[in-house]
Amino acid sequence: MWISVTLQAEADKAEALSDALMEAGALSVSIEDADAGTEAEKPQFGEPGHLPTGLWDHSRVIALFDAGSAGETLAAMLAEASRAAGFDAVPPFTSEEVAEQNWVQLTQSQFDPIRITDRLWIVPSWHEAPDADAINIELDPGMAFGTGSHPTTRLCLQWLCDVVTPGCSVLDYGCGSGILGIAAAKLGAGNVLGIDIDEKAVEAARDNAGRNAVDLRLQHSGIPVGETFDLVVANILTNPLCVLAPAIAARIAAGGRVALSGVLDTQAEQVIEAWAPLVTLHVGASLDGWIRLEGQRPRP
Repeated sequence: MWISVTLQAEADKAEALSDALMEAGALSVSIEDADAGTEAEKPQFGEPGHLPTGLWDHSRVIALFDAGSAGETLAAMLAEASRAAGFDAVPPFTSEEVAEQNWVQLTQSQFDPIRITDRLWIVPSWHEAPDADAINIELDPGMAFGTGSHPTTRLCLQWLCDVVTPGCSVLDYGCGSGILGIAAAKLGAGNVLGIDIDEKAVEAARDNAGRNAVDLRLQHSGIPVGETFDLVVANILTNPLCVLAPAIAARIAAGGRVALSGVLDTQAEQVIEAWAPLVTLHVGASLDGWIRLEGQRPRP
């Protein structure tokens, strides 16, 4: 049994209150948008080197305490943390008991099969495939990015459904869980290479490929010099897509196609400009504020 305490704080004090609660004995602390679910909700996105400029104007600080911290002990912890964070008094808060649960079962209940197209589904191992005649990728949530639920992954999977032809070659740069490479192989690609800078991601991709009985080549870091591919897909982040543009573009075969995602709609021109000397890109699709950029390398 634990006790969850939710306190209200303005942006300029939320982080200080979070740190003070940890110092006072909280087991964990998180900060959320107090306006989430309303018209005043403010989504925030960031990536290394370009983090959000600040927290939400109205923040919700949620702290988890051991059940033994109830009553006067909890009140003393909250008072101590509030003083340390610069409050004159404990800000408005609510508390509730959090019972022990089967966390594995609870987590699994949050992940249902995901329809990408009528042709392609992502199915967690604990579910039956909704359409046995479709291409079904068995994939469970794990440490590596890519379960099919994020808009950028969906955008790339939809592109692969449209462009993969039997026997074509595919490079998935930033493969994460391996979901894009697995999809390409199941859709009929004959030579699929996945690359990631995270060794854990490469291990996860290898395990997921085995589970789905597909043959993927997997590589930790680097881009294969001299080898080109009919299709190149990179679902990473805007800054790496710009910095790595020459290296990635060089791996697209003449007449080959590329899809880039992990890009917010406000960042489209930045990536298009970085790639302009190499490949002409355009916005192919968008979903929930994220976009997919597409292009084709000209033939000589």
